[in-house]
Amino acid sequence: MKLPVEEVIKKYQRNLYASAFNVCKNQQDSEDAVQETLIQYFTESKNFESEEHIRAWLLRVVINKAKNKNRIFFRQNTVALDDYIETLTFVSEQSQEIFEEVMKLPDKYRIVIHLFYYEGYSVNEIADILRETKSNVKTKLSRGRAMLKNTLAEVWNDDK
Repeated sequence: MKLPVEEVIKKYQRNLYASAFNVCKNQQDSEDAVQETLIQYFTESKNFESEEHIRAWLLRVVINKAKNKNRIFFRQNTVALDDYIETLTFVSEQSQEIFEEVMKLPDKYRIVIHLFYYEGYSVNEIADILRETKSNVKTKLSRGRAMLKNTLAEVWNDDK
């Protein structure tokens, strides 16, 4: 099974961009990672088992490409996280605060939190996407949640 590229772009572009942005933390590198992923999908001769398999493959590739972007010593086109957040819309002030705190997490926790909560993947699926053990994903998810809980408790207690 292989979906047309136009359909893949329509369905998954935002999710791919969000995943790439979680790794790169800047717009240009994230867009590049998404574009490179879509090109790889277009040129890939692989047949996928299902639409879910395509989605998981795309996310794994975009995350790897985003990680490669981070390995570049000098990145010229970086945008401050605060500047980028201003361009996003949130359903509530609280969801914006949560997003900002998630973005401050170390990469290894931020990616797992993003895939679990924003993309809706299970621990098993995240382990497959990141090619890690389930217990490793559970540990990262638990530690990421604990970090968020502490940080958000401080932020929300300061507001009172």
